[in-house]
Amino acid sequence: MDVAVFILVVLAFVTLSGALVRLVHVPLPVLQIAIGAALAWPARGVHIEVDPELFLLVFIPPLLFGDAFSAPKRELMALRGPILDLAVGLVFFTIVGFGYALHWLVPSIPLVVAFALAAVLSPTDAVAVSSIVDRNLVPARLMHILEGESLLNDASGLVMFRFTVAATLTGSFSFAAASMSFLLAVAIGILAGIAALFIAAKSLQMLSRITSTPAEAQVLVMVLLPFVAYLIAEHFGASGILAAVTAGLLTGYSGIVRHMAVSARIQTISLWSMLIFMFNGSLFILLGLQLPDIIRKVPPELTTRHWLFEPAMTVLILTLCLIGLRFVWIWIGDIGAVLAARLGKRKAEPFGFRVRLAGSIAGVRGAVTLAGILSVPLTLQDGSPFPARDLVIFLAAGVIICSLAIASLALPAVARGLVEPGEQPGAAEERRARVGAANAAIARIEGLAVDSNEGEAAEMKLAIAESVASIYRRRISLSDGAEEARAEARESGRIELGFRLAGIEAERAELQAMLRRGDINDHTARKLLTEITFSEAVLKGREPQD
Repeated sequence: MDVAVFILVVLAFVTLSGALVRLVHVPLPVLQIAIGAALAWPARGVHIEVDPELFLLVFIPPLLFGDAFSAPKRELMALRGPILDLAVGLVFFTIVGFGYALHWLVPSIPLVVAFALAAVLSPTDAVAVSSIVDRNLVPARLMHILEGESLLNDASGLVMFRFTVAATLTGSFSFAAASMSFLLAVAIGILAGIAALFIAAKSLQMLSRITSTPAEAQVLVMVLLPFVAYLIAEHFGASGILAAVTAGLLTGYSGIVRHMAVSARIQTISLWSMLIFMFNGSLFILLGLQLPDIIRKVPPELTTRHWLFEPAMTVLILTLCLIGLRFVWIWIGDIGAVLAARLGKRKAEPFGFRVRLAGSIAGVRGAVTLAGILSVPLTLQDGSPFPARDLVIFLAAGVIICSLAIASLALPAVARGLVEPGEQPGAAEERRARVGAANAAIARIEGLAVDSNEGEAAEMKLAIAESVASIYRRRISLSDGAEEARAEARESGRIELGFRLAGIEAERAELQAMLRRGDINDHTARKLLTEITFSEAVLKGREPQD
């Protein structure tokens, strides 16, 4: 199929999936994988060969950058202990435990190849985790740990995967050399992310000094940032994934957006939202497109007893093995955290059994696993076939689907009731922030008005200042702890919002009528309609909440 047509078909089904997910009530990634599989299942359906390196370059950097940028940095820093414990410790625990279990279950897979499959299965999928795990069901602390783990374990898992594949190719493996190479890959990956961020900051600073620079040029710098970080790290043989994550985590702290025009910031937010949705959907549809061919080629080693039951049970057992290893590691980490808290005379916050189980089931695998396993070479250095290549590819694809299915079906039942009903801590924090910001604004406005001694001009300033300050006072009332004051402010806010939205709708209708009559041209209409749209978005975003 022509590449351009194929891309348009994929994007069309991404759009369709966004509407269908409201009707079928399944997680969006599962629906999109099913759409991809349905497109490729017929013999004359959609078929495409995916280059794993290109797959990783196009999809993974922007998605992980976006997730890292939006991740709550304060919570990730506070939970850095358990996050690193899962992102690094669990990866090595999974490689050893799953590797030996796989070799025992399927003896035809050499132990070093079993370790390679375990390494590529050890990373959880950040995109799938955030899409499947309902934040209203899972405690916030566990959700933050899952997000942080999925951002960092891609690097550790894929680095170890490369080492195990290299050991298979060369027939030798040095633990000391592998450990040193792992540390270098991580360090260079982090430095590459920082370097890319520095390049982006300098580029934005230079563009801001050039008069009449289009906002789109600044937006493009932000779009290219994760790709630059990834390519710099890969050029030096380090973890491009960790470089993209580092750039995303540090972008907010770096303050590089101060070099961007306001219009460029707004465009960047809108563009990234669209790109994340497009890349997410395309990634899972492409994942689904690969599955029929992989399933049709069930390796003969898994069909000695039954053509369907044996491979299905093997995949299920391996998936449950991964979940079990996660549960054991989380349980051990929980015990260690409690002991450390007692030694440090701090209050311990252990997870209960159901929270541990939810965290274990939520460790779904996804696109990074498939891209990694598809990159396994066809032959060894002596030209002989890579041992059990088709078999491990089949098992990896099966575990991806099985982990997604188990999480989609079991997680809501396991997690139900874990979050106590009531106001979330984030809501109270948001109210405090709104009150603090509004009080600061009122103080500044009143200070500017009082400083004026210009007669009529002073009176006009005081009147205008009071009008502007009243908006902030209403915002404080909306965030006040007293229910009566909040109810009255909500009601007045709804009335005012209704009037202002009605006025905006009238403005829009009149501008469209003027455009149809030819009183204004397209350029003027587009500019004014864009301003109205932004005003409407701000108003709806501040709609009073019950």
